[in-house]
Amino acid sequence: MKITVLMENTALEGCGLTPEHGLSLYIQYRGKKLLLDAGSSGKFADNARTLGVDLSGVELAALSHGHYDHADGLRRFFQVNDRAKVYLRPGAAGPYFAKDPDAYRFIGIGRDIWENTRDRFVEVEDLYPLLEGAWLVPETVHDPAFAGQAADLLVKRGEDDFVPDDYRHEQSLVLEGERGLVVFNSCSHGGIVNIVRSVLEQFPGKRVFAALGGFHMFSRGKSGMNCTPEYVFRVAGALKELGVEEIYTGHCTGETALELLLERFSPGCHALATGQVLSL
Repeated sequence: MKITVLMENTALEGCGLTPEHGLSLYIQYRGKKLLLDAGSSGKFADNARTLGVDLSGVELAALSHGHYDHADGLRRFFQVNDRAKVYLRPGAAGPYFAKDPDAYRFIGIGRDIWENTRDRFVEVEDLYPLLEGAWLVPETVHDPAFAGQAADLLVKRGEDDFVPDDYRHEQSLVLEGERGLVVFNSCSHGGIVNIVRSVLEQFPGKRVFAALGGFHMFSRGKSGMNCTPEYVFRVAGALKELGVEEIYTGHCTGETALELLLERFSPGCHALATGQVLSL
């Protein structure tokens, strides 16, 4: 499989591409062209053009979860591609908010995208076969010891009524590779260890070779992390125990946590950046 990073918070030096807060991956797999997420805006499509990626040829698309920094680039995608369906979990278009110091900020899918192009979305449940060797996988393991540590992501239930997001709208794209399963989960809100365990639970006898995506350890606070260093170390150790050999991470992982992962998961930890082309 070949993965081209169309959008990530950073970019390869001198690549001439524009990074932004978000993630978008173009995946070539067994003769098929897939898109996982579309970043925050149409900039991912500008990067695709610069990289020589023809988005009109994408045959299948998946949305990892219902947040704007993965979904709002779909406005542009639907302009350049008139055929690919976008597969997502029920509830992905829900009223999701982040709690800022003085306000609640909407972070869900742009309402116009959902309402004006509803026919382009396909809601899927359970373990869903996308094509031969590729599945959309729900999270089934919710161990509190490895749950994501973000406390500021919420769902609005009514006027001034916000509750913690349970991330039921989050899913992984899992591809079967030569060395094992590759798990793509763009933000891993439920915790990357729980997500890998979920995949192993639903694929008995298989191994997860690699995990790719954000691990949602970033915080705007002084430490730069929403968790302790000990949590990051436990995650790194648990992934190794589960047999994961390679992790490719960035976006919402944050620089501080990434440095700790690079230290504890070396040499198998790699930083993502806009413009990268990976072969797994």
